[in-house]
Amino acid sequence: MLKHCRKYLNWIQNSVFEGEISNSKLTELLDTAYEIMDDETDSIIVFKSRNQEWLEKEILGFERQSTGNIL
Repeated sequence: MLKHCRKYLNWIQNSVFEGEISNSKLTELLDTAYEIMDDETDSIIVFKSRNQEWLEKEILGFERQSTGNIL
């Protein structure tokens, strides 16, 4: 799953990814992710924002990869 998600988004930590993605690319990512994941034990949570002004991000400690967008 890590390799798959890194094709579309920036890897932040363990199972956390963020980035800007179009609706069609998000659909593509999720369709393949559903095929990979075990729906009995795994889950995917998608956070969306229409406007970056509504986002406030505070990072404590080491920032793995600097990005300004969140998904």
